[in-house]
Amino acid sequence: MDGHSRRVQFLKVLLPLVAILMLSSVFLLSRSIDTSVNVPFAQKDIDERLADQVVTQPNYRGTTRKGEEVQIQAIRATQGTGASTPTAAEFRGRLGLSNGGVITLDSNSGVLRPDKNSATFVGDVVITSTDGTVVTTELLNTALNEIRGDAPGQVNGTGIIGNFTAGGMTFGTEKKDGPVHIIFTDGVKLIYEPEKAER
Repeated sequence: MDGHSRRVQFLKVLLPLVAILMLSSVFLLSRSIDTSVNVPFAQKDIDERLADQVVTQPNYRGTTRKGEEVQIQAIRATQGTGASTPTAAEFRGRLGLSNGGVITLDSNSGVLRPDKNSATFVGDVVITSTDGTVVTTELLNTALNEIRGDAPGQVNGTGIIGNFTAGGMTFGTEKKDGPVHIIFTDGVKLIYEPEKAER
């Protein structure tokens, strides 16, 4: 038997042994790995989330029949129980109008009801439109299937013509497929600023 044949015979024995040693070392090393994983939540937090059925960063997206975009999100939401309604913290909305305009809605908390096609913004509600109008109120009801809403309480705002207050406000289309209008009602007071109107 020449040298080449001897080397081949030797490798036929050596290589399977090396493979067996490598496989066994993988299993031996895996036993030494710490498999205990620390969850980044305290047990109390986990119990509260399970009890309250908490959802973090929920995000609702929809489209009206006219193709307008409706997006509502929050930092944290609870489903609620039989006695309490579902609520969300740091409630935010974005209404994308068909003409390219946008109305943004921000509040401390809110309630989203897709089954009733409604969302309610509660506490320090700020409504901002792309034409520069900014309105604040304490409660705002909006629809999910169309661009429509109402604030039943006092509203304060500022716009291109000045500062104003009113006892209530609605927004939506006056005609089917018409543009969205914001209408202030119940004792509207306006401080007219000509310099703002000319800009």
